[in-house]
Amino acid sequence: MATYTASRAFRLLQDIGNAACRCPAHSQSFGIHPGLLSKAQLPCSTDASPPPEYAFEMACSNIRVGVGVTQEVGMDFNNMGAKKVCVMTDKKIASLPIMTPVLESLQKHKVNYQVFDNVRVEPNDISFQAAIEFAKQGDFDAYLAVGGGSVMDTCKAANLYASHPDAEFLDFVNAPIGKGLPVRGAVKPLIAVPTTAGTGSETTGVAIFDYTPLKAKTGIGNRAIRPTLGIVDPLHVKYMPNRVATYSGFDVLCHALESYTAIPYNQRRPRPSNPIERPAYQGSNPISDIWSLHALRIINKYFRRSVHDPDDTEARTAMHLASVFAGIGFGNAGVHLCHGMSYPIAGLVKSFKSKDYDDDHAIVPHGLSVVMTAPAVFQFTSPMCPERHIEAAQILGSDKTNVRNEDAGAVLADTLRTYMQDLQVDDGLNALGYTKDDIPDLVKGTLPQHRVTKLAPRPQSEEDLANMFEKSMKVY
Repeated sequence: MATYTASRAFRLLQDIGNAACRCPAHSQSFGIHPGLLSKAQLPCSTDASPPPEYAFEMACSNIRVGVGVTQEVGMDFNNMGAKKVCVMTDKKIASLPIMTPVLESLQKHKVNYQVFDNVRVEPNDISFQAAIEFAKQGDFDAYLAVGGGSVMDTCKAANLYASHPDAEFLDFVNAPIGKGLPVRGAVKPLIAVPTTAGTGSETTGVAIFDYTPLKAKTGIGNRAIRPTLGIVDPLHVKYMPNRVATYSGFDVLCHALESYTAIPYNQRRPRPSNPIERPAYQGSNPISDIWSLHALRIINKYFRRSVHDPDDTEARTAMHLASVFAGIGFGNAGVHLCHGMSYPIAGLVKSFKSKDYDDDHAIVPHGLSVVMTAPAVFQFTSPMCPERHIEAAQILGSDKTNVRNEDAGAVLADTLRTYMQDLQVDDGLNALGYTKDDIPDLVKGTLPQHRVTKLAPRPQSEEDLANMFEKSMKVY
């Protein structure tokens, strides 16, 4: 009986593998361990190229969700035995009622803390190092981030480098800009309280910043820096202004789309020689797919509502959760070209300032920089996995009846343009102050972003990148 059951299980796994998507980017069987594959399905042992990955690893912060749940944060630090907590936020959040329940909870439960409220929106290496210095001087044993992705990412970096005081700044920064060293020592507990519905940073081991010498974004990607706990309190997102809700939502949308269309984990090369070297961004995989697709369904139902009516608590709460779901998806699968190309768009900003962002410096908000190239990107990547592009477009509201695979990119691109028009997104890179003369610099800023660009299902040349930037000068 046992032999019969094992035989049936094995045949079932083979059937699942045979039914998997056969497009070039997804031709290997998802979710089936190589030990269960036939020799014909295993990577060729005589192949001279580096062996492909054969496993993926899921990592996510603990997440607590509930209206008013921020009031528990003081108890959390007491439960951890924290003696001195570093609270990080930005000037805007510090002035909002959001901070009241946070500080009241810390005070009520007699938690000793210090506040650093000088986080830069769209942080750079300089602002990161200012926060790191504050953390080092404070000798903290726990951290609390209250804000959007900029705050959470800054807090992650401060915790990392204060916990590794002998490290040089570029030691942990992603290669080839930095050394990309694995984090071998412990970091302190970090609780993240997101106040926007977008970045998903409360779930991930990623911290993004502008590297000023290159005028492009890069980051630190390591599971060790993910928050210990993400506190998702829907009361906070009602304070998001219109443009913040819009651009945060497009960040969620691109997180989900990019992770779902990323190269499969078992086609990523090289396979790490040690599990500690396995990157946080591993490629699309069966578990991340579930989170990414669910986020897209929520976006279709609630994104527009959450922007158009800030008092629509149901919609804003749903988008807050969509950010978490997409964060779990892309935090393990990764993003690709929309994000890789967004980094120089943000880093090379000239004089653009967006409504609802009260900053004293020019800024292209992250979600805006990401979605600018999305129609061109998915038109480019669609030939490698057209079924996934069609499925995504359908979930986002398009009719896939009679849509051929060769039309997949155009359908998804048009779907994205509809969202962008409905939510009044600036019409392309021209509207952000860029011209065709800037394309060589935009391409140059994209090329070092191997951490994400190599996850794209379709390899891209400099000419390909230039063409996508050119198509993104005007979107509608």
